[in-house]
Amino acid sequence: MEKILVIGANGQIGSELVLALSAQHGADSVIASDIGSNVHDAAQYEQLDVLDAARMEQLIARHQVTQVYQLAAMLSVTSEQAPVKAWTLNMDGLLNILEIARERGQAGMPLRIFWPSSIAAFGPNTPAVNTPQTTIMDPVTMYGISKLAGERLCDYYFHKFGVDVRSIRYPGIISYKSPPGGGTTDYAIAIFHAAVQRDCYRCYLGPDTTLPMMYMPDAIRATTLLMDAPAAQIGVRSSYNVAGVSFSPSELAQAIRRVLPQFEIRYAPDERQVIAASWPQSLDDSCARADWNWQPQVDLEQMTADMLKNIAAQKAIPLTVGTEVRACVI
Repeated sequence: MEKILVIGANGQIGSELVLALSAQHGADSVIASDIGSNVHDAAQYEQLDVLDAARMEQLIARHQVTQVYQLAAMLSVTSEQAPVKAWTLNMDGLLNILEIARERGQAGMPLRIFWPSSIAAFGPNTPAVNTPQTTIMDPVTMYGISKLAGERLCDYYFHKFGVDVRSIRYPGIISYKSPPGGGTTDYAIAIFHAAVQRDCYRCYLGPDTTLPMMYMPDAIRATTLLMDAPAAQIGVRSSYNVAGVSFSPSELAQAIRRVLPQFEIRYAPDERQVIAASWPQSLDDSCARADWNWQPQVDLEQMTADMLKNIAAQKAIPLTVGTEVRACVI
């Protein structure tokens, strides 16, 4: 029987991953943890600072944990505001769990580890279209630098110590269940809230800034598919490219207008445009498809309809065509 610890369970991915893992393995098999309180009412919850290695080790031993999802991190924009803090959290948090997994493996109590990387690990000299699995990686943000370093650590701990660590380079993740959380791609969440509220959306990226994106159900499915795959099928121990759908702000706005024709958007690129310009436009995920049968299921139109429907329900605002929109001010 698997016992699963999710670190960073209050975050965008963590909160939905806990629900998916509980449905798959049973609520008694999943322990949610984060630095704060149990904001999502997880069935089992432990307060945990990922930088507290002793506390982490104690929880893993007490609950007889067999899998750990280490999701705690600072994202791209917030990392640029506090780069030293971001490096410490992102790197030491990963090192702590890798070291615990190394020690437990040597004692005959192996842990399977999931750690998320990101498209931020790529950089301005990376091929932008159909970015290969193995290519030039020269990130220009502290977030991206920490993700690239983390990928190398994961690969090292697997080959040096046999730690069963697995990773995905997440594109921008879109969900109606969590608010934007400090990522450069979070415009693709905020834009739906503005559309439902009949606000003109002021976009901090330029209209043609194409980036790889993924709807949360696909992101959760990719994560669990990878973790459920037999170890012999995992041919990449740094991090896998995984693609969903690529689009620009203008293409997303057009998809929204097919549901809400009155929606308006204006563009005022800021410092986040520089970050986005260094990232890929689309990903080659053929390795993930070949190794563990990855295949996205949600396209742009399906995602747009589902986001608008669910955000409207949350806000108790009908999706009415023709309703007046607040004036755009830049």
